[in-house]
Amino acid sequence: MNTVHNPSELHDLLKENHVHIQLSVPQLVEKVLDRKEGLLTSTGAVRATTGTYTGRSPKDKYIVEEATSKDKIDWGSLNQPISEEAFSNLYTKMINYLTHKDEIFVFKGFAGADKKHQLPIQVINEYAWHNLFVHQLFIRPSEEELKEHQSEFTVISAPNFKADPSVDGTHSETFIIISFEKRTVLIGGTEYAGEMKKSIFSIMNYLLPENNILSMHCSSNVGREGDVALFFGLSGTGKTTLSADSNRRLIGDDEHAWSPNGVFNIEGGCYAKCINLTRDKEPQIFDAIRFGSVLENVIVDNETRIADYDDCTLTENTRAAYPLQAIENIVDPSVAGHPNTIVFLTADAFGVLPPIAKLTKEQAMYHFLSGYTSKLAGTERGITSPQATFSTCFGSPFLPLPATRYAEMLGEKILEHNAKVFLVNTGWTGGEYGVGSRMKLSYTRAMIQAALEGELNQVETIKDDIFGLHIPLHVAGVPDDVLLPNKTWPDQQAYEQKAKELAAKFRENFKKFTSVSSEIQEKGGPIS
Repeated sequence: MNTVHNPSELHDLLKENHVHIQLSVPQLVEKVLDRKEGLLTSTGAVRATTGTYTGRSPKDKYIVEEATSKDKIDWGSLNQPISEEAFSNLYTKMINYLTHKDEIFVFKGFAGADKKHQLPIQVINEYAWHNLFVHQLFIRPSEEELKEHQSEFTVISAPNFKADPSVDGTHSETFIIISFEKRTVLIGGTEYAGEMKKSIFSIMNYLLPENNILSMHCSSNVGREGDVALFFGLSGTGKTTLSADSNRRLIGDDEHAWSPNGVFNIEGGCYAKCINLTRDKEPQIFDAIRFGSVLENVIVDNETRIADYDDCTLTENTRAAYPLQAIENIVDPSVAGHPNTIVFLTADAFGVLPPIAKLTKEQAMYHFLSGYTSKLAGTERGITSPQATFSTCFGSPFLPLPATRYAEMLGEKILEHNAKVFLVNTGWTGGEYGVGSRMKLSYTRAMIQAALEGELNQVETIKDDIFGLHIPLHVAGVPDDVLLPNKTWPDQQAYEQKAKELAAKFRENFKKFTSVSSEIQEKGGPIS
């Protein structure tokens, strides 16, 4: 068996006649339809389905254990090691598999909107719709840039190529393997397009901090006065929805970096959740779904080809992928100054966190490291109802380095640029999940607008008895009682019991951060 990684195999593959390099959007749409990989919807978007896997497969993600990187990686259940031999064997098998396909598709582009820090990438796809997806999600080169393009990282995605765990060293037929030394990602056994996007993000989370640039799982926008805001939060907490603001220009919806010069988008497109999507609630996202966009696992009427965004038959995790240019109000290129306001979004299934709270420096670091939210149905395999979870830095599945490395960088930048930090609960109010109701989007928007415009900098606050959070007593456009979680619960004893239960979970989770300063531990977390 061949156990040597051979780059010439890839070079030879890309010279084959069945390889389509850098097809245009119309050409890719034609291929998707000709190959019956998807259908055309009434708006001109392509709809594809992903079969068994409608979310990420974190238990099937690996990093190759290599001499040049193994001492830097934060090994564990999220960064599982796999041998160089296993990687090389799968690499050779995948190249051979793709060589015998009728057609394969290649996209060349970039990750990172700041040209000083761009990573040239190429993505090799078995599916035309996957190639359309990456064409829309990453940064597309100009004709001149394409002529000079030299890929520094390659993603090879073959959904129908399945691993044999008994031979290949994987847990299942599915695998997502990153080799930092070989600068290659292998993806097989899953049709979920989000794996390609998140693999590139994981790579940037490894490379950028080495250059003193903080990579961040957040959305970002900029106001008329040039004020920049960051929105941190896991999938389903509202990053995409809340950063798509008609009064502010969008920098990006999911992945950014903070350099000594300011913020820049890592991607060139958006990957928005679209369950229950309406034009009234999210007009920018709704109108961006047109020709060239990709709808993933959305139910579509067979005759009218109209998408039913309320139908979650296949998954709650329905998605729309489209280029940033599909939104009118954007920053192009996606580069801006230093953030003035930072928002940590959480979807609290316990229903006890306030809808908005001002954070001290210590609280900001505590809640960034905690990364509390609820995993929402469909985001990962096996998640069918919201579950309380802590995801360090609001993105632990994508962080190859120790979490404290990112947290320390964020803390330094908050202090240097005097950024104001808020915790915003987009989850439940008036009771826990199943009893209370989801926070009204209109209220959340009003609170965030007040934070961005500086209206909360001097507002009167009350200190929460359990979490120690500073809660504004008045926000324009929001009923006062909504601001105080205990006021929204009909049973005060039940509220206190549930709040203390969540506070205990915070404290238990934070025990793993043994190297964090005592000041952050004592002043940042719950007080009761």
